[in-house]
Amino acid sequence: MNKSVFDILKQHKFKFKKLLGQNFITDTNLLNSIALDSNATKDDTIVEIGAGAGTLTIALSEIAKAVYAFEIDPQLKPILDIMLKNRSNIKVDYRDVLRLSDKEFSTIVNSEFVVVSNLPYYITTPILMRFIESSLPVKSLTLTMQKEVAYRLTARHNTPEYGAITLAVQLFGNAKITRIINRTSFRPSPIVDSAVVNIERRNAPVDVKDIKQLRRLIHSGFAMRRKTFINNISASFCIPKETLRSGFESMNYSEMIRGEALSLDDYIRISDYLTDLKTK
Repeated sequence: MNKSVFDILKQHKFKFKKLLGQNFITDTNLLNSIALDSNATKDDTIVEIGAGAGTLTIALSEIAKAVYAFEIDPQLKPILDIMLKNRSNIKVDYRDVLRLSDKEFSTIVNSEFVVVSNLPYYITTPILMRFIESSLPVKSLTLTMQKEVAYRLTARHNTPEYGAITLAVQLFGNAKITRIINRTSFRPSPIVDSAVVNIERRNAPVDVKDIKQLRRLIHSGFAMRRKTFINNISASFCIPKETLRSGFESMNYSEMIRGEALSLDDYIRISDYLTDLKTK
């Protein structure tokens, strides 16, 4: 497969676009492994973001009922036409998924789906947040990304990597790194290694009184990491620090605690406290 992919790219005088983060994987064994990391079956529909040269698309089509691949580079269309020829369970859409509303997206994919992607590094967070905070029926996400970002998504509290995006992922489901990929596995090779992260959706949403407030609280908790948690949320929610100190003391939290020291359960507890505070 490798030679035919490169031949097709050469035939169409394709030039990799650094601005689009185009780094393709052509190793069949690795592609099949990434596809299997998604845990998708023949009953599943897969959404792929960034079809590239179609190498991962083909691997996904082997394990799933249907694959909807999105690709924003129109110069890849003739290449994908050749690569995906006679693959009846693949449909390619040349629109930017970040510009589609949930309603527009649902006219294309109208069932529960699994997201799998070798993500361009520069859109990792926007793509991730676009799906985990949407109303779309996303079953899971399996994403190839910069290794350091993968560590942030799967971090534990009280570690340097832990942040707002870690908690945003935890609200959606359970994240784990399934494999590390050396930079030499890509063409052209990026300057960093990658990792595959699998995020399985929770069986039930988190038990919180106000999910929008919880998301806001998480963002506020990491707004300025050098400041205490009370200072951050006092500024964000316009609540007197003395009120928060009293409430934190009743919940057995130190007034000096910082956002990175709190787990998701802690954030939920504090969010519910703020909700109750509004009603008093």
